[in-house]
Amino acid sequence: MPDFTIETTYHLPVFRHRTYEADTLDEACRAAIEDDSWDIAEKDVDSSGAIHITGIWDGAHAAYAGPPLQIPPQFDEPVQRRARHFEILLGLLKILFDDVRAARSPSLDWFDRSAWAIARGEAILAGDADPEEPVNLPKPSHVLVTLQENRVRDAITAVLEVDPNFKGLTPEAVTDDEVHAACLSLVARMDFSDVVGNAEFQAALLAIRSTHRRLASD
Repeated sequence: MPDFTIETTYHLPVFRHRTYEADTLDEACRAAIEDDSWDIAEKDVDSSGAIHITGIWDGAHAAYAGPPLQIPPQFDEPVQRRARHFEILLGLLKILFDDVRAARSPSLDWFDRSAWAIARGEAILAGDADPEEPVNLPKPSHVLVTLQENRVRDAITAVLEVDPNFKGLTPEAVTDDEVHAACLSLVARMDFSDVVGNAEFQAALLAIRSTHRRLASD
């Protein structure tokens, strides 16, 4: 049976009580943060952090004697697992926000990664291992055209300036809801298959030419 040297750690809060004279609460807090004198510090044993693993080495009494082994995530410090997962969730939220702002549906890749992120968050709360990351994700897709509602408003202004059929109608009379509904209606009924197919063909030619140049230069 193999031996492992395990380093475990828990964080012990240290606190102090000191009075600061300041004009505002923010100034008092800043003075407390910048105060580097801890001669009256006390330990808060009752609020100590969870015991977690900070190092693993193969063999007996082998701490720092060789390269450490990877720590299984469920034995990492819980607060650090949550902090790292926050970055993942923030990234997914940014992607969703951009899609919603551009009136696009989230990609299949986003749904798969979000499902994994939810499962990972639940594992962190339960102290379990991370779930396996999704595999065989769809290849990235690329936005060819974006219908921007502010550009539609510019077009409304241009049309009303020259079209006598809408005499007396001002751009301000057209509501944001009407512009949004018109964009959705247009996207739903227009067929862009020819445009997309041509773009795919042109992209294929560019990729082939790039490969041809690369191989020719080897």
